[in-house]
Amino acid sequence: MLARARAGAGPQEDEVALLLRESDVASLLTMPDCLRAVEEAFRRQDAGLVQNHPRRRLRPPAGILHCMEAVDMGLGRMGLKVYTSYRAGTRFLVLLYDSASGELLAILEADRLGQMRTGAATGVAVRHMARADARSLGLIGAGWQAEAQALAVAEVRDLREARVFSRTPGNRARFAERMADRLGCPVIPVDSAVAAAECDIVVTATTSRTPVLEGSWLRQGTTVCAVGSNSLARAEIDRMVVARADRVVVDSIEQARMEAGDLLGPAEGGQFRWEQARELREVVAGRWPGRGTAEEICLFKSCGLALEDVAAASLVYDRAREADAGTPVPFWE
Repeated sequence: MLARARAGAGPQEDEVALLLRESDVASLLTMPDCLRAVEEAFRRQDAGLVQNHPRRRLRPPAGILHCMEAVDMGLGRMGLKVYTSYRAGTRFLVLLYDSASGELLAILEADRLGQMRTGAATGVAVRHMARADARSLGLIGAGWQAEAQALAVAEVRDLREARVFSRTPGNRARFAERMADRLGCPVIPVDSAVAAAECDIVVTATTSRTPVLEGSWLRQGTTVCAVGSNSLARAEIDRMVVARADRVVVDSIEQARMEAGDLLGPAEGGQFRWEQARELREVVAGRWPGRGTAEEICLFKSCGLALEDVAAASLVYDRAREADAGTPVPFWE
């Protein structure tokens, strides 16, 4: 068992936190559990039990430092995610604390954690916004994030087919090969984004600065989840996607105004008003229907919130304590 600091103990007392590596997160965090954790976090947010602070960025000459925080009083946990984006890559850490005592509970390497919680948020949105009979998934993007997106959608809808498009044929072929068994349905690499957009649920998970999905391609009844961009300078979907959407749901209006390039252009061009947007917490809590009719086009724009990181990190920490996993690290000895 880990030695814990006494509540109210001063800095002279030992405090032991768990260091959880990427391998620990990968072994302890499953998509079904992550989905439940993230959905419950949004429900607690709607009940006023969660404070979420939007991402902030500092820009030294060679890269970017990102930081985002949340307090979840329902869990009794709080934390922050901090990460750097430099030419050498992006490195994520989550610090998890006890919200009653301020005790540091865990330090998590958080690349996999971020992938899973981003997918889980999409799964939550699809559960509440997609048609009940939605059976096909179209993915635009075949990278790391697309994997968790597909797994999450497969948890909440009985998929009969998934299609994947990326600009590199080899990437989409490899994605289809490795994901078919995991999704439990055929995964078909397609040679155009148009073919992917013909599905009931369409997810964009790319790093593109310009739209990869056009509104003219969408059929009535489609649910679109745009998850790849969290920058005002980037947009994965064109203005017609937003203009055709009967419902627009975001994870946070405050954060979307700061970094959702997918919505900024339509807002400036008159195809969208911020007053139209609703937050995912309202949909999860049942105060705003994520879908009205089977013919509606519904859009979920995800930026990624710290409350999701805290929920997922808390779940991993609890699992690690049960499994005696991770490495205890003493602080303030």
